[in-house]
This record gives sequence, structure tokens and C-alpha cells, in this order.
Amino acid sequence: MKTTLASPRIDPGLFFLRLTGSLLLLYVHGLPKVLHFSEELTRIEDPFGLGPWMSLIPTIIAEVVCPLFIIAGIGTRLACLPIIGVLLVAMVAVHPGWTIAEGQFGWLLLIIFTTLALTGPGAWRLRPRATQRFA
Repeated sequence: MKTTLASPRIDPGLFFLRLTGSLLLLYVHGLPKVLHFSEELTRIEDPFGLGPWMSLIPTIIAEVVCPLFIIAGIGTRLACLPIIGVLLVAMVAVHPGWTIAEGQFGWLLLIIFTTLALTGPGAWRLRPRATQRFA
């Protein structure tokens, strides 16, 4: 593994970004959708006319399942893609009239998860154990 002078600071920084961004998304958006699923089905926006189930289920995957993978550092780049997709739909299709100030939370989450998609998880992540070969 190649190391640079900056890497002692980059890995904890990426871990902090993964942890805090994912926990924020999970706590503010994901868990309320799971805990109040029936109510969310009546309130969720359906910008593409697919029905509330087809809008809510992918959103829950992006806001609950994907952050857990990102926290662990497993498939981070791939796990960021559904989140980025949901955020782009929310910011561009569902709330196009929002000012930057009104949508700042969504835009900041988009910045966080796009950054993680570009950088990956860093070295501080769960890794599968190497299989040991016995002779």
C-alpha cells in the first residue's frame, strides 16, 4: 500500500465523513420512513407516477440500507449511488422551486455522498478476513 504524508489525516477524515453523513441521513430521513411507513405512503411525493410503494421502497433502501454499508466501508462507492440518485430526484424533480437556502440540507448531503463516491471509504473500514490456508 502506497502511503503519503497526507494519508494519516485522510483516513480519519473519510471515516468521519462516512460516519456523520450516514448517521445524519439515517436518523433524519431513513428511520422516520421505516418507523412511520404507512403514514409515509400517504405523504411521499411521486414525481414519476410510479405509485407510493415504488417511490418509498427505493428511498428507504437509499436512506437506511446504503448508509449502513457506507458506515462499515463496504461497497462505499456503490452504496453512494442510490443516495445520490434519491437526492437528485428530491432536489431537481420534487422540490425544483426551493431556493439554495431552503434546500441546503439536501445539497450538503449530495456534496457529502458525491465526495465519498469519488474518494471511496479510505483505509478505516471493515474488510473481509483473509482466508488462511493450512498445509
